[in-house]
Amino acid sequence: MNNSERAGFSRDIRDIFSIPVIVAALGYFVDIYDLILFGIVRVQSLKDIGVEPSEILNQGIFLLDMQMGGMLLGGFLWGIIGDKKGRLKILFGSIFLYSAANIANAYVESTSGYAVWRFIAGIGLAGELGAGVTLVLESLPGGLRGYGTTIVATVGVMGAILANYIAKTFDWRMAYLIGGGLGMALLIMRIGVYESGMYKQIESSTISKGNFFMLFTNRERFLKYMKSIMIGLPIWFCVGILILLSPEFAKALNVSGTVSAGEAVTACYIGLAVGDFSSGFLSQYLSCRRKVVLLFLIFTSAAAAGYFMLGGVSSGFFYMFCGFIGFAVGYWALFITIAAEQFGTNIRATVASTVPNIIRGTLIPITAAFQFAKGYAGILRAGAIVGIVCLLIAFYAYYHLEETFDKDLDYVETN
Repeated sequence: MNNSERAGFSRDIRDIFSIPVIVAALGYFVDIYDLILFGIVRVQSLKDIGVEPSEILNQGIFLLDMQMGGMLLGGFLWGIIGDKKGRLKILFGSIFLYSAANIANAYVESTSGYAVWRFIAGIGLAGELGAGVTLVLESLPGGLRGYGTTIVATVGVMGAILANYIAKTFDWRMAYLIGGGLGMALLIMRIGVYESGMYKQIESSTISKGNFFMLFTNRERFLKYMKSIMIGLPIWFCVGILILLSPEFAKALNVSGTVSAGEAVTACYIGLAVGDFSSGFLSQYLSCRRKVVLLFLIFTSAAAAGYFMLGGVSSGFFYMFCGFIGFAVGYWALFITIAAEQFGTNIRATVASTVPNIIRGTLIPITAAFQFAKGYAGILRAGAIVGIVCLLIAFYAYYHLEETFDKDLDYVETN
């Protein structure tokens, strides 16, 4: 490597590990901690506030739906603010809201109070990832964007591991307080982050910014948006149904030993960290997003099918397979990167915030379909049916997916 090449390599490393990337990664780390914490402390927290054992699954799904409903609403709210007022406005506002809500979660005494604060926390949690990804994509050179979002996702998903450790070490109420404290500390760190250069170029212009309805005024743009959403359906089916409800599935599968949601989540998110890292770097190595998405959709299909064949295995093997599921759905960062790269600067934050949160919000109809099917077919067949539908939709969306590697992002959408 000559001096010029070494200088270029050093410059690339500085860009990849720049302040926007580091702060976005730490922000997503806290985001995932708070997002996953409820799934880990679900059983114990509901028992402590007086929910009957027979109602823990139903009440848990209800509260999860409230959280995801908040994220669905928050995705639209923060995305529009991000395009109208700037990426940094999302970062500060969303962190403050979810931190305050998680502190309040530590003091709930009823399911109704729990539901209100999970909904508010969901609104806050919705802004972090979209703003971080948008800021990173608009701050890095085209050939390095994938590396930046890969680092954000890989560091971020490790927050689930910390959430499980904290939940095992402390009471569930203290776990919520720690999450809120981490968010407030992150808020202070964000002070030194600068606004996206691409956004500043259009900030004072008369160009329509943050107009969500622009996604529906053009047929091609609308279809592109809907397919960006559909390709992520299997991710939250696997995490929201197979992993978060793993104690109930393990019982139906006659898994030997006790299976806890916390350990299943930890195993899944370790796999997810490896998967996000692998998919992101593979897409950079191949200079192609589409091939990698297809590969991971195939992995996800195999993992989901294998899950329902784990009858009679040990809890240790079950956790190991949860890790494989996490790896298989590790195209999360890639999927959001592709979505954001397909749209102009004036609606990019709207897309980057709404797409992942609509996917999270689809957990509501997914759980509703699962609950309905479970009443007729039992928990295992219901899970398999819903999983097949999610995967078929994702493969359809993949077929029409646009290649966005190294695409020039410095443009705006017009009516």
